Amino acid sequence: MSCPLLAVSPHLDDAVLACGGLLAEHPGARVVTVFAGCAGAEAMSTGWDRACGFGNAAQAMAARRQEDRAALLHLGARPRWLAFCDAQYDRPAPQEEIAAALAQELKRERPPRLAVPLGLFHSDHVLAADACLALFLQAGGGAEWLAYEDALYRRIPGLVQERLQALAALGIEAVAVPSVAAACLKRAAVQCYRSQLDALAGAGHEVQAEVAAPERYWSLRLAAHG
Repeated sequence: MSCPLLAVSPHLDDAVLACGGLLAEHPGARVVTVFAGCAGAEAMSTGWDRACGFGNAAQAMAARRQEDRAALLHLGARPRWLAFCDAQYDRPAPQEEIAAALAQELKRERPPRLAVPLGLFHSDHVLAADACLALFLQAGGGAEWLAYEDALYRRIPGLVQERLQALAALGIEAVAVPSVAAACLKRAAVQCYRSQLDALAGAGHEVQAEVAAPERYWSLRLAAHG
């Protein structure tokens, strides 16, 4: 039995921050987090993890997975954590390897609708998005593909339009669809990511304003030629 929606999340919290309202509308959705591992870097201590109150990568990822499970429970969604390490821990995995792992998830879940990151600013977001776009170009139809505007980064002036132009160059047409209003369930889910909220605020991000703002999506289509 297929899940009603599969959302691809670069990190543990990105999908909920960006499309928690959409997830709440699709009970039983699956959230696949790409960079949810730290193999080989368990004892590493990074500036971000220390800002979040953790002593090393293993401690951070274990706690963040617990937070993610609790957050998705609020939304009636299920987590799936891939073992790729995010950029703070290791050299990025090849795009082809990430795309292959995501292809297995799509084959397993057979979702009629997907929500993938537009791919803004952060190198991990761009890499995850590019892997998704490669699969979209291969699929050539079937499921409905939506690109969500990456929370927080979408506020950087001009960045969304720049990314849409990059998609157009790949032969992908992105058409704006109606926004999804913030939901009470989303606000409750976001609060589960306690280790991240203070650090994000300390980095200058207006998290609560972002959570209250409507979610924005783009429907992905193969551009017509001729």
